[in-house]
Amino acid sequence: MPLQRFRPDNFTLTLLATVILASLLPCRGEAARVFDGITDAAIALLFFLHGAKLPRTAIVQGIAHWRLHLTVLAGTFVLFPLFGLALRPLGHALLTPELYLGVLFVCALPSTVQSSIAFTSIAGGNVSAAVVSASMSNLIGIVLTPLLVGVLLASHGAIGISWRGVLDIVLQLMLPFVLGHLARRWIGDFVDRHKPLLGFTDQGTILLVVYTAFSAAVVEGLWRNTPVSALLCTLAVCALLLGLVMTTIRWIARRLGFRRKDEIAIVFCGSKKSMASGIPMARILFAGQLGGLGALVLPLMIFHQLQLMVCAVVARRYAAQGDHPVAQDSREAD
Repeated sequence: MPLQRFRPDNFTLTLLATVILASLLPCRGEAARVFDGITDAAIALLFFLHGAKLPRTAIVQGIAHWRLHLTVLAGTFVLFPLFGLALRPLGHALLTPELYLGVLFVCALPSTVQSSIAFTSIAGGNVSAAVVSASMSNLIGIVLTPLLVGVLLASHGAIGISWRGVLDIVLQLMLPFVLGHLARRWIGDFVDRHKPLLGFTDQGTILLVVYTAFSAAVVEGLWRNTPVSALLCTLAVCALLLGLVMTTIRWIARRLGFRRKDEIAIVFCGSKKSMASGIPMARILFAGQLGGLGALVLPLMIFHQLQLMVCAVVARRYAAQGDHPVAQDSREAD
């Protein structure tokens, strides 16, 4: 049915329920400190498992299709930030300062992994290239995203990201990722056989971070200081941002002469943003501003759902044009 493709998935509904729970029953005091410790451990486990999941061959294969991967990385880490800055007048006019900073944060994040691959497959694109591009984007983003966030916030006149924040990202995200990848020779088969475990860790970590972030934000008066009109405008700005990027990156892929299968991989890998990486990064980078973290991650939550709905429609259109059998789409929490 036409309306089913726009139906929120179960994880999105759970995410909304978590926001409601944090709004009604926020954790405070000692309970908040306990949740913080659990969340830090879950984030480390998440990136350890992601490192264990990435095959060494995927890194080696990345060198072979370098034009495609550079195009995806340019879309993710250049095109998005440029559009985010271009939307500044609109952001100032329609959004609260925290929500617009959240939009800029979205622009600095790496691409998704699972859903980029799933939509590329549905559309009949180059799946192997999508696997490598999405994985490379997340690996590079661990280091590049904090630097980009610092540049974007500085251009906005907001508080910058210190080198301490970059070091924390390396220690809390990159180190577990590298250790997980080094451990792949011993645990790789187990991780490959138990992929739902990684999905559960992805989603559980996001829910923990969202609950603790929104709890702190609610205590600081998030909903008192954020009008409903600003939330609706955030939805509109995120939709405009996604539309601009998808249209532009498809035009770039065609201008550069990529074949259709490669164009599909570029469009889906280069136009999406990872919530699984983004929310843990936000927690670390904005650790000194937890009162405002809820508003900062709201645009990411909105953008995440939008990209899933829009990409589901675009993937089916690509598939119909190319006579490719449409597979069931996967709405992963990345």
